[in-house]
Amino acid sequence: MARKLFCEISPFTYQISVRKNILFKKLNDRISKNRFAQTFNEELLPNLVYKHNSLIRRKLGNVSSILQDNKAINLALSTPKINHIMIQQGETFSFWQLVGECSGKLGYKEGLTVGREEETSSGIGGGMCQFTNLIHWMVLHTPLKVVEHHHHDGVDMFPDYGRKVPFGTGTSIVYNYFDYRFKNETDQAFQLITYVDEKYLYGEIRSERPLNQKYHIQVENEFFSEEKGIVYRNSELYQRIINKKNGIEVKKTLIKKNHAKVLYDTSNLDIRSVDITETL
Repeated sequence: MARKLFCEISPFTYQISVRKNILFKKLNDRISKNRFAQTFNEELLPNLVYKHNSLIRRKLGNVSSILQDNKAINLALSTPKINHIMIQQGETFSFWQLVGECSGKLGYKEGLTVGREEETSSGIGGGMCQFTNLIHWMVLHTPLKVVEHHHHDGVDMFPDYGRKVPFGTGTSIVYNYFDYRFKNETDQAFQLITYVDEKYLYGEIRSERPLNQKYHIQVENEFFSEEKGIVYRNSELYQRIINKKNGIEVKKTLIKKNHAKVLYDTSNLDIRSVDITETL
C-alpha cells in the first residue's frame, strides 16, 4: 500500500496543506516581478474585441438545482470585483487577487466543486470555474498571453448539453494556488467587462484600438474511443490567427490535445474502437 501524503491523513492535515499552499502563493507573488492589474475604469474602452455569455443554470448530470441557484448567487457576488478592470501594458491579470477568498461571511453559498479525485462535490463559493471558463474563452480570442491555467485534463465529467464552446477549454481553480492568469504583452491596454442577469453570465474584452488580426478556435480530430474497456473523449484544439485585411491565416497553434476519460453514460455515443498500440 502506498504511503499517504500528509494532506491525505485527515481533514485537519488537508486544511493545513491548503493554508500552506495559500501562504506560499502569496509569498511568491510578493517577491515576484509581476505587476498585477488593480485599476478600474468605469468608461468603456472604445474597441470591442470579443464578447461571450454562458447559461448559469445548466443541466449537469444529476447536480442539484440548489447548487445551481447558489452558483448564481456566487457569480453575482464575484463579477463586480472584476467588472471594468484595466489590464495595462506589462500587467498580469490574476482572478484570485481580484475576487479574493469566497467565504460564507461574505455571502457566498455552497455550490458545485470538483474534488481531488475528480469527483463532483460541493463547497462554499462553488461554481467559480464557470467564471474563469468564460474569461479564458474570451482571452483565447485575443493576443493576450495565458500564463497560468489549470484544467481537469483527464476526465470528461458531464455529457454535452447546449455546449457553446469546445470541450477542453475549461478551467480549474482553487483559492488561491490554482489561479487563472493572463498577461498583456501588447502595446495597448485591455479592459474586462463581467456581469450577470437572472439567466446568463456575460463578458467582454475591449481594447484601446482595433486589432489587425482576428482569432478563431478550431476543433479537429474529435471522436470517442474505447481503449481496454474505457471510453475516452479525444480532440485537438487550435488557435488560428487571421489577418483582417486579406483573410490570410498568419499562424495556427495547437493549444490543447484532449484524451479524457468519460465518466457519464456512453451508451448513446458513437465510439471508435482503438488498438491500444496505436496510441503508444
